[in-house]
Amino acid sequence: MRELVLGTAGHVDHGKTSLVKALTGVDTDRLKEEKARGITIELGFAHLDLPCGHRLGIVDVPGHERFVRNMVAGAAGVDLVAFVIAADEGVMPQTREHFEICRLLGVERGLIVLTKTDLVDAEWLEMVREDVRDFFRGTFLEDAPLVEFSAVDGSGRDEVVAAIDSLVADSEFFEATGPFRLPVDRVFSIKGFGAVVTGTAISGRIAVGDDIEVYPEGKKGRVRGIQVHSRPMGEAEAGHRTAINIQGLDREMLSRGDIAATPGCLAPSWLLDAELSYLSVNSRPLANRTRVRLHLGTAEIMARIVLLDRDELAPGDTADVQINLESRAAVWPGDRFVIRRYSPVTTIGGGVVLNALPRKRRRYREENREIFRTYRSGDPLELAMLHLRESGRAGITFNELAVRCATFGRRLEKLLEPAISARKIMVVDSDTRRMIAAEVYEELQERLVGIVAEFHENNPVKQGIGREELRSRLLGEGEQRLFNRLCNDLEKAGRIVVEGALVRLSDFRVALNRDDTALKEKIVAAYEEAGLKVPTVNELAAELDCERGELLSLLGVLLDEGVLVKVTGDLYFSAAAIGELKGRMVAHIEKNGDIDAQGFKAMTGLSRKFTIPLLEYFDRCKVTLRVGDRRILRGSAP
Repeated sequence: MRELVLGTAGHVDHGKTSLVKALTGVDTDRLKEEKARGITIELGFAHLDLPCGHRLGIVDVPGHERFVRNMVAGAAGVDLVAFVIAADEGVMPQTREHFEICRLLGVERGLIVLTKTDLVDAEWLEMVREDVRDFFRGTFLEDAPLVEFSAVDGSGRDEVVAAIDSLVADSEFFEATGPFRLPVDRVFSIKGFGAVVTGTAISGRIAVGDDIEVYPEGKKGRVRGIQVHSRPMGEAEAGHRTAINIQGLDREMLSRGDIAATPGCLAPSWLLDAELSYLSVNSRPLANRTRVRLHLGTAEIMARIVLLDRDELAPGDTADVQINLESRAAVWPGDRFVIRRYSPVTTIGGGVVLNALPRKRRRYREENREIFRTYRSGDPLELAMLHLRESGRAGITFNELAVRCATFGRRLEKLLEPAISARKIMVVDSDTRRMIAAEVYEELQERLVGIVAEFHENNPVKQGIGREELRSRLLGEGEQRLFNRLCNDLEKAGRIVVEGALVRLSDFRVALNRDDTALKEKIVAAYEEAGLKVPTVNELAAELDCERGELLSLLGVLLDEGVLVKVTGDLYFSAAAIGELKGRMVAHIEKNGDIDAQGFKAMTGLSRKFTIPLLEYFDRCKVTLRVGDRRILRGSAP
């Protein structure tokens, strides 16, 4: 089961690290500078085995304002907060900022610890206790346990443990299913073993020997070893403080802010759709396209906030935004973030990612309101349909949709099955499991029919448009399977007819005017009279006193009707004459075993101008097979 993580929060030098040491015996200030200055700079980690049977991971964060970015990185993935306030100072600036960060990151439960109680008298302590309760009134810590603690004599330690134990025991635990994700907060290397990343796993599980991918760059390796709370383990899961030795990657290829995850479960993006809350403590509105520091997991990314429905966001308000990132992020919808002002660096807001791979949105569009309503509806099928619609005719594969919805495997299959059965979702490629929305599919069908109708209007004497020309005009290059599916469904519906390489509307008939009909009859008569000594297209056009284009259109009609046969681009023959010639040639070969160009010429009395094209035509039609200078019947080769 997924274990929980508790994070400390509070002003600098209010006793967070001393509290963790008293609870766990671990001094989380490991750096030389931290020892010298007496403050936490980097994240510290420990664990606590509770009476209820659970092992609680603990993240100790810096309190100094210069290291709030490290605090935000540590607070990502925290389930409970121990809010630490020194009794001799009470609520201070970083107390407020840390609390806002916890709230923006979605922390909803915790306890309050009044430290340094040995430094104040009872009257002062009671006043601080009242001030603290006033500060948290109306928030998720309003009714939280408030425990007094002194690191000098350890008084209150048992009460702190009991309060934490009660919070954990009352928590809802769940199976750590789905892909593994670990925001990387530290990278180092061990001689002889290679690169190691550490962090607090926020979803799924991973085991030694598994493949692993490091985002956003997509570097891939294999899990060589795992430690959980500094102990070697065969696997790690959500809620565990984890170190992973990655085989195949060097230390220089990794950095804090990366996400180590199950391969293929994330898709890096330059854009995010999000809901942003702008803190009420801000002194001025947030202008559109303000540059900010965006904190996602353990990453800090420079970004610009695009307000979609206004020009500025007032303090205390919430808005739908698109976030333009200056470097790529790999997140899931539902991940939370914090934004800090570019300069001076203060926390100004935060929110939740709604779409990790959105289109670029245009401001002040009514459609944006509907899209964000869908995000907030909580209906997973409605959200999947939105992604399918936005993917357009390109569609989206099952795996791509899983990443966009953060719903994987059988869970997504069960979600989509009813919609696929009801043909609200069309699977257009079973191999890649590529899908498109039914309304997009129907639009493509109408567009296909429209292209065919337009072709008929512009080419009234042609039987239909070529399949490849139609596919290219409808879909561009590729997309053969989608095109075939569209044609098959439209043909079943009786709207089009596919005849060989041509596509026509089911109710289309070639309609010739009186002049075209007369010319057509002259063409047929000319080829019947010519026999095998036919004129070229240009010669026939001159003979009949008509335009070459007009003649070619009617030749196409006669080809579609089967009256003529096209042997080369310039030579057409009567189908009856070709049929009679084929019979004579087959009989000759059956009697003599083969035929060469001279024999064919002698049999027909034709010049080389006709004999070579006709022999090659019969080769193409698979009547004959060329062997050296001879032709034999196809299938009669030894």
